Amino acid sequence: MNNKRIDDEELVALLADFFKNFGDTSRLRILNELIKGEASVNTIAEELNMSQSAVSHQLKTLKSSKLVKRRQDGKNVFYSLDDEHVKGIIDYALLHIMEEV
Repeated sequence: MNNKRIDDEELVALLADFFKNFGDTSRLRILNELIKGEASVNTIAEELNMSQSAVSHQLKTLKSSKLVKRRQDGKNVFYSLDDEHVKGIIDYALLHIMEEV
């Protein structure tokens, strides 16, 4: 674990942008859904009672932030968490919140 202070302004800006993704309830709900496993836009939209266009928009943002990845199988596109770090970040945040309750 890196215990160094964050002194580089560019790095601070990147970190702030990264955490903005977790501050949006729609994106956080989608990430939580993807913790269960790979899913299509249609499946995510149905499970979260969101429109497909809203889910697609949020997935685009999450993909550009490297929090999710996509896999195409013919005409079908499936999304999943980019790696286990994403689940770990959410798990650690939940652990922190639950300690406060």
